[in-house]
Amino acid sequence: MTEPGFLDIISFGPDGWGPALAAGAWMTILIAIAGFAIGGVIGTFGAWAKIAGGPLIRGCAEAYTTVLRGIPDLLVIYLFYFGGSAVVTAVGQLFGAEGFVSFPGFIAGALAVGITSGAQQTEVYRGAFRAVHPGELEAATACGMGRLLKFRRITAPLTLRYALPGLGNVWQVVLKESALVSVTGVVELLRQAQIGAGSTSRPFDFFFIAAMIYLAISTVSGLVLQVTERRFSRGVRRG
Repeated sequence: MTEPGFLDIISFGPDGWGPALAAGAWMTILIAIAGFAIGGVIGTFGAWAKIAGGPLIRGCAEAYTTVLRGIPDLLVIYLFYFGGSAVVTAVGQLFGAEGFVSFPGFIAGALAVGITSGAQQTEVYRGAFRAVHPGELEAATACGMGRLLKFRRITAPLTLRYALPGLGNVWQVVLKESALVSVTGVVELLRQAQIGAGSTSRPFDFFFIAAMIYLAISTVSGLVLQVTERRFSRGVRRG
């Protein structure tokens, strides 16, 4: 029997691994989007807490960013997965369930990635808000804008404009962190490559394919980010 070639491995035919790798890539993108979105919500509130919160709230935000940026991301995923499984098992036993109940791996992974990226996005949003010139806010106040209108027309757009480069870096980190979620049993791109490598004894081929897919996703993401930055920078004079 002839050993399948490289093109046979990535094909979408009956013996090809194309559909499985595509499904793994899609799962990677879903995890990254979910984690980034969760981190965006957390980062927004975290930045607000550090900028406008009272001493207690500010201290909690500082502790959150310090702790989450100081421990390995993989450890956070383990804590969410096994901690969540312990909670679900305990709740299930209260209602008569027997044995161990596993926490959904996708939810655990997305929450863990979101919590870790939230610490990074907190600092990105905080720095972007600090970059808004006070004169622009004073001018909006002088024009009679209320707090809500000033936030919607001035503060939010400018903060997002300044935050976009940093958020792009956070997205790239989140995309790579999604590979760690495989420890929860989720079959994303890297895990699918591991399965294919073990089934065919062609590890280099599968890991090379996975690397190229990651690079393609990253490149497309970078292009989208560049277009978004240009859109938000319309009318801005560049030196």
